[in-house]
Amino acid sequence: MAVDLSFYTSPLSEEIRDEGRAQGIAQSIVLLLEQRDIVVPVAARERITSCGDPEILRHWLARTITASCAEEIFAEE
Repeated sequence: MAVDLSFYTSPLSEEIRDEGRAQGIAQSIVLLLEQRDIVVPVAARERITSCGDPEILRHWLARTITASCAEEIFAEE
């Protein structure tokens, strides 16, 4: 019996996976800030968790490593 696996390679499934990846990166940013004892204001937390662009989130994640406050991850270079 053949199983239809087309759903797993469809554009919809890719979109769902991308959303999951973005959520995971956003959670990592918040967790890393909290583990570094950096206060994450509600507005910053909402901005992070509502962002769906993995490229922006990866950029913020890299900045999280050296940021001294949550707002620094959003600063323009």
